[in-house]
Amino acid sequence: MSSPSAERLTPALASQFARLALSHVAREYPNKMDHVLAGPQDVQGPRDLHPIFFGSFDWHSCVHGYWTLATVLRLHPDMPEAPAIRALFDEAFTAENVAAETAYLTRPLSRGFERPYGWGWLLKLQAELLAHDAPWAATHQPLADAFAQRFRDFLPIATYPIRTGVHSSTSFAIALASDYARAVGDEALLALFAEKMRSWHLGDRDAQAWEPSGDDFLSPTLMTAECLRKLLPAEAFAAWFAAYLPAADRKAPASLFTPATPSDRTDGKIAHLDGLNLSRAWCWRNLAATLPASHAARPAMEAAAARHLAASLPYVAGDYMGEHWLASFALLALTAD
Repeated sequence: MSSPSAERLTPALASQFARLALSHVAREYPNKMDHVLAGPQDVQGPRDLHPIFFGSFDWHSCVHGYWTLATVLRLHPDMPEAPAIRALFDEAFTAENVAAETAYLTRPLSRGFERPYGWGWLLKLQAELLAHDAPWAATHQPLADAFAQRFRDFLPIATYPIRTGVHSSTSFAIALASDYARAVGDEALLALFAEKMRSWHLGDRDAQAWEPSGDDFLSPTLMTAECLRKLLPAEAFAAWFAAYLPAADRKAPASLFTPATPSDRTDGKIAHLDGLNLSRAWCWRNLAATLPASHAARPAMEAAAARHLAASLPYVAGDYMGEHWLASFALLALTAD
């Protein structure tokens, strides 16, 4: 789909990502639901339960499909796809639809719905909607409020972090949600994120990076670093990073500097590995840009970002198992630092 040499979001790539997202955010099936049935009355389809986020194979992918559309629209407001995006958003973000999405969260068996991955993406979407001169963010705010409250309720009872490379990653969700907290000036929520990440990870040293696992789309090692990068003062982060990945200048651990190789992109879990490459590129770019220009590890980190991006950017489209979500991760990488 895309040139493997691309390193920034060009107008052509923005249009390609927009067309991809427009093709799936309102595609109801196939669909993998996160829905617990309390009885036969709960046997309902995706659109009935989620009048906004019913497409893209699963709820969270639909959320970040909308984030992709909102982001490329902001960065390239005159793109050919802009009228279709605006019309879609006007139709989707209505008070009635937002009320229905919010009401779903009040079901007794919905306490763990999309925790924490979907929570983080929903707030990331709201942060992006707030950047638009349109009524979408104001209409969508009640749903964002509900998910922000879920973080406030959950983090105090979350004794341990979840160090995975998939949807359960606490570092990834908090990294995304922190962008929302900053966008709305919620210092208390930002402080909660910082306190929790400090308590979980400030003592982490000499990460061995036993990754990837076979269906990772995140690097557990780099996501912890990326999240702390957002939440620690620059000097404190640099000191922590030096102890966390002390041999980064020597490209070690080697696994972090080596792109993963998906063996079958029609397999939904194996296709995750393209997401791993793209999210590693995103992390490496941000982490390198945060360190001083003279830092010994920056050349290795920047080269790793380029290799990972080149390895998977050409495969953002091709099979629905990847194309219903990979553009979002490519966009993170292409707009990093």
